[in-house]
Parts: sequence; structure tokens; C-alpha cells
Amino acid sequence: MPSRPQSTKGRGARTNASGRFEPVMHEDFDDGWTDDDQTPAPLRTTLTPEHARTIITKNTSPDIGFDRSINPYKGCEHGCIYCYARPSHAYMGLSPGLDFESRLFFKPEGPRLLEQELIAPRYVCKRIHIGGNTDPYQPVERTQKITRGLLEVLQRFRQPFSIITKSNLITRDVDILGPMGRDGLASAFVSITTLDRDLARTMEPRAAAPARRLDAVKRLADAGVPVGVGFAPVIPGLNDHELEAVLEAAAKAGATTAMYVTLRLPLEITSLFQEWLADARPDRAARVMSLIRQTRGGKDYDANWNTRMKGTGPVADLIAARFRAAVKRYGLDGPRHVLDETQFRVPADARPQLELFG
Repeated sequence: MPSRPQSTKGRGARTNASGRFEPVMHEDFDDGWTDDDQTPAPLRTTLTPEHARTIITKNTSPDIGFDRSINPYKGCEHGCIYCYARPSHAYMGLSPGLDFESRLFFKPEGPRLLEQELIAPRYVCKRIHIGGNTDPYQPVERTQKITRGLLEVLQRFRQPFSIITKSNLITRDVDILGPMGRDGLASAFVSITTLDRDLARTMEPRAAAPARRLDAVKRLADAGVPVGVGFAPVIPGLNDHELEAVLEAAAKAGATTAMYVTLRLPLEITSLFQEWLADARPDRAARVMSLIRQTRGGKDYDANWNTRMKGTGPVADLIAARFRAAVKRYGLDGPRHVLDETQFRVPADARPQLELFG
């Protein structure tokens, strides 16, 4: 008999189904053990170095605000059940479920590769976004410090960048972010999905508590960093009622801009999210999925470039109207901070290496 998905303490996904590219599929089954029997060892996080050749990734997506980004890590220990990056683990023969949040990869040569790309004669300075896929400040960053190393390189080169996180760990690097923010070279977004501690703990099990994220907004703003809040994802019937409260709290903490994204459920995420929803919020699971489908033309997901971020239909239109009214009410509707690309320079200590390209 197939087993009922059970939560793993401290993890978001309930299951660890094989990736969609694998020739063999694995399925949990009921083997007769119960909660009264000895519990297996908890799922541990493993960390594997990835020896990449480049660190800056380029994209041509028409619905995101940057065309180049850096992701120091693959997989994310935060375990957010809705994470749109989960399906990428399937390309490595791993599960977008528990593997995604427990089998992580990091780029130890990231800072060196970044410097190598910035000194290339053909390099043209444009804003680089850090954390477009997985969080650059997830827990393993405390020991690996890959993100810290990248910021040090960006500071030396006066390379403008933006960064997004849901971790208070970003405040560790305020000594870099503050001066660069004041010079028009850095901006930050902090993702706050809910102010409900219980929902956050269940939905984003290893991310910072909501109050700690608001503290990050305040400390960044106090240091002179232009900081925005991302209410993302908006999940109709689950957290959408908090939209105004989250924006108000972020504005009081010092945020000056805001953005939102309606929940997306591509590929494996739809089954993972529905497993979690049935386990964590069984009383409202059916209604939440009904509302989600109303924003996606009756389907779990619609990947249309023009509408995938916000959705369509009356439910999506209402969310958009409420967001527009709230950002105006709380002063979060100012122009998006534009970073200065004219300050870029190759520092003197990097010029000997630059000569190797001659």
C-alpha cells in the first residue's frame, strides 16, 4: 500500500520522489511500522563542492528584471515548499523533494571565477543579481562564506549588484552592503511571506522567523542600503490576507519598494505542494487549490511568459488591486532604485592577472 506522506522534522517536502529524468521511479510504501516503533535517524544535510567553469549566469527571460545572476549554491536548506528552484535538482538525478533541501552543492571557486570574468577585456558592466534561484544566505553560508567572498570581489571592482534573501544572515555583511548601497552600487530585497510564526515554520522550516526578516530590513535600511520587501509567493486562501500587514510592517522597518509574485506550481512543485498542503493545512487544502487554479486558467500552472508571475482572472486581479493600493498607502510605490554602472573599474591589484588576457 502507498504510504501517507509524513513530515520530516525540520524539512519542507513530505516525500523524495525520483527526478523526472530518471529511468527508475521510487515510491514510499506502508511497511507496517508505526509511530510507536523506533524512529529512523533524522535526514542530514550533505554538502558537495561543484567545480564550475563560470559563475555569472545570463538569461533572456522577459519577465524578470535582470539578465545576469550569480547563485553560490544549488539546492536550499531553507526547505520552502513552494520554491520554484526545486525542479532544477532533477537535472542532477536528484529529487526536487527532500534531496533539494538536504543534498546541497556549493561553488568554492566562486569568488575567483567572478574576478576572472570581471577582468575579461570584453566584459561590459551591468547589474548582477545574487540569489535569483536559491538563497545566497541559507544556513550553510555561515561556514562556507561563498556569498561573502563574492561581495568582497564586487566591492573591489565597484560592480553594482542586487541581492535577495529571507535570512537575517545578510546583516553580517552590512559592512560591505552599507557603503556600496550609499554609493548607489547595491540594493537588497528581503522576502517575507507571512507574519504568522506557525505558518512560516511549517512552510519555510529552516528560514529565518518573520521578525528576524523585518530586523534585517531595518538594519539594512539604517546602514544606507536601498531595501525592498518581496511578498512572494502570494498563496490565495493561505497567506493572501496578510498582504497589507506584511507591506505595512516592512515599510515601518525601512523598506522603500515592494514586489509580489503569485504562487507558481511548475513540474514537480505541484505534487510536492499539494502533499504538504494536505498534511499541514488539511482543513483548507481543497479551497486553496481551487483558488490557485482560478489564477491559472483552471490548471495548476500556466507557464505563459506574460502572466506566469501574477496569474489571471478575478482572484489574480483582486490581489493586484490590493497590492497597488497598499504600496501607495505605505509609501512603497517610489521608483525602483537604479544602480550606477559607471563606477565599475578593474582594481590595480587585479591588473597583473588582466595582462594574461593580452
